[in-house]
Amino acid sequence: MDLALDEARMAAERGEIPVGAVLVRHDVVLATAGNETILDSDPTAHAEIVAIRRACAALASQRLPDCDLYVTLEPCAMCAAAISFARIRRLYFGAWDEKGGAVENGPRFFAQPTCHHAPEVYSGIGATPSGALLKRFFRDRRSQGE
Repeated sequence: MDLALDEARMAAERGEIPVGAVLVRHDVVLATAGNETILDSDPTAHAEIVAIRRACAALASQRLPDCDLYVTLEPCAMCAAAISFARIRRLYFGAWDEKGGAVENGPRFFAQPTCHHAPEVYSGIGATPSGALLKRFFRDRRSQGE
């Protein structure tokens, strides 16, 4: 989760919402990413999606069945769907997202009967530093009138 937090901090430095993700397979880091929606002018370039794309490219595979994803914020519905489609084994996430989260909040994507694959989910890993980073980012934006 420390690598994911580093990616989140770098995303914040670029003006992106500070979310970071890391994909690991057999204790080897396959991909790291922070949010890149502004950088790429792409609303789908969430940290999870970018990390999944990079890991799939590294393995030349559309599936990541023996991989674990670490992300600093509870994934949204789009990212939860991508995690399911990629067949990721385990999801570890930091802070909960009451408004946009889709794992333990909102639609609870993995609990839906239409979900084809649900990873093992471990929440609250690094929740305090992840949440603090997000709160600081949005507080600073509000103080700057953004």
